[in-house]
Amino acid sequence: MKNENSQLTSHSIARLFGFTQKEKEVYVRTIRNQNGMELTVSDLGATITSLKIPVSDYSNVDVVLGFDNAEDYEASFSLPSPPFLGAAVGLYAGRINKGIVKFNGRVIQLETNLGMHHIHGGNRNLSNQVWRFKSATLDENPSLTYTFTTPENHGNYPGSTTVTVTYQLLENNALKVTFHATATEDTPINLTQHSYFNLNGHDQAVEGMQLKLYADTFLDTDYELIPSGKFIPVKGSIHDYSSIAECPKSIDTTFVLNQPLAATLFSPKNQLRMDVFTNQPAVHIYVGGNCFNQIKGKEQSNYHPLSGICFETQNFPDAPNHKHFPNALLKKGEAYLQETLFQFKKTTAL
Repeated sequence: MKNENSQLTSHSIARLFGFTQKEKEVYVRTIRNQNGMELTVSDLGATITSLKIPVSDYSNVDVVLGFDNAEDYEASFSLPSPPFLGAAVGLYAGRINKGIVKFNGRVIQLETNLGMHHIHGGNRNLSNQVWRFKSATLDENPSLTYTFTTPENHGNYPGSTTVTVTYQLLENNALKVTFHATATEDTPINLTQHSYFNLNGHDQAVEGMQLKLYADTFLDTDYELIPSGKFIPVKGSIHDYSSIAECPKSIDTTFVLNQPLAATLFSPKNQLRMDVFTNQPAVHIYVGGNCFNQIKGKEQSNYHPLSGICFETQNFPDAPNHKHFPNALLKKGEAYLQETLFQFKKTTAL
């Protein structure tokens, strides 16, 4: 079965990446900036499959985890804990307590796909659907744009929501990610990009990298990582990354931001730094990527619990159920905008 994406365009470099279980063709497209930074994105989940950063005149390093074909991406959603490698995530990234959302005098019961809770948009989410390739630019600051419209009341989200994501490579070696969304009815929304980064190389471990977070507090949660509504000071806590520290081996925590600069990651091995900027109120930090020895990563890599670190720039988890959390309701006729910038640079030390 062919889909709209089988119409190749002269505006991007595209190749067949595989087929979904429903026999839909999946393509990947690659763009490069003038410095040799290279980005590859899949139609399936509007997923970043590769991000190569020049580290010398003769070599580059692929800094995101991924798979070699569409079939493996689709299969990864059946793993004991789906990793969402590189995907666009929504309609609501993160957890919603018991899948219940209350607004406008209504009580909405979303799908519960993490025990009794809702996470990352449910079982049929933005990450495992084939998006429509919309456009590309190949000149200065090249870009790729994808769009997806959810079916009416999909997963019990009210109405239909149209999401567009643009990935742009800036000439100063930054990746800019921009989400736009509109909805036919008032609906909860929280979109994010779920790449697992490893500046040592996608087939390495996070050990040896250094991390700094620009946040004063993080969200208190229960044992199921559902926010209590309280904020915990970073200083002196187990999550104190206010100064450069070793990359954590285990973390699944939402940090509250008060400025556009959210985080800095540094690899002494490759002398490569990444700064994360966003217009979102939080960044959720997660270390993982485990594929449970069931699926090989790209280039036959074995991804494990320490393979990569996510910087999920977003609103707060469970925000619709806490009045003092930032608004997470997209109203009919209004526009949602999420912008995140991943800035890369060579440096010998922080």
